[in-house]
Amino acid sequence: MPSFNALTLAHSFLSSHVKPGDLCIDATAGRGRDTVFLCRLVGDSGRVLAYDIQKDAVHETAALLEKEHLSHIGQVFQKSHDRMTEDAELETVRAIVFNFGWLPGGDHNIFTRAQTSIRAIEQGLKLLAPDGVMSLSIYYGKENGTSERDALLSYLSSIDPKIATVLVGNFVNRKNNPAIPVFILKGV
Repeated sequence: MPSFNALTLAHSFLSSHVKPGDLCIDATAGRGRDTVFLCRLVGDSGRVLAYDIQKDAVHETAALLEKEHLSHIGQVFQKSHDRMTEDAELETVRAIVFNFGWLPGGDHNIFTRAQTSIRAIEQGLKLLAPDGVMSLSIYYGKENGTSERDALLSYLSSIDPKIATVLVGNFVNRKNNPAIPVFILKGV
């Protein structure tokens, strides 16, 4: 039986919406796996922008892109995801992926924060094409995780349904705070 988690659900969701030639954003690059995944979906005619505040994450993502021969598709920025509008035009992005929390294996004192995360989602909604999508995985349970989770879920429930549809999942029979998968469909 396949293992279902926030990552497998996010990748399945993104695969059904992203096509070659699209512009996508990995708003929390981490170790670069989502950046590489998006690069493969958009192909040589597409483009992926990736963001992270941690120097290690930026270097690892760039190295992984180089190793996978995808550097011509993906571009990595060391800056907060709430600055995405500096690098993409409004209503041009097909998909945006977020992983909220901290970098696995990284410094747990550096993590996403509700204030900038909400600002980044707001910007993302403006960047998305009219039928664009956003995938969010909310990791929680450490120092800031529960407060950020609560703030994000509260904000997501306030998004005007005329702008986007928001679907929040919950693994009710799993222990140890499994990530919460969230899917946003603009204009649906």
